Amino acid sequence: MIAVTPAIAISDSEIEISFIRAGGPGGQNVNKVSTAAQLRFDVRGSPSLREPVKLRLERIAGARLTKDGVIVITANRFRTQDANRKDAIDRLVEMIREAAHQPKFRVATRPTKAAKRRRVESKVKRGSLKRTRSGKPGAED
Repeated sequence: MIAVTPAIAISDSEIEISFIRAGGPGGQNVNKVSTAAQLRFDVRGSPSLREPVKLRLERIAGARLTKDGVIVITANRFRTQDANRKDAIDRLVEMIREAAHQPKFRVATRPTKAAKRRRVESKVKRGSLKRTRSGKPGAED
């Protein structure tokens, strides 16, 4: 079990990790050893996540989400399989944590009449102050 939040935990069976060859530094070792981890997580088929979290997670995943609703994360930052596996799982957990955070519902409000009046008065006052600074004769009407 992978603990995401106190309320959410994902079973190891929901995550599929395979190893592929990675580019980058490593010399000839890169050509013969598969160290990059490719993690696949089926968002739509996950029993661990509630529906609103799934929807937010799909939105957060963006281009990493396939048409079938599977998130694919490729981790090749490190030279070892273990480090790349941990990196891929950490990135998935971070995405799920972000999706689990429910944004606050904001009620749109309008400024009051008095607030509009105060705003206009302050703009007029500021404009007159700038007019007096110009130094032109006759600007102080």
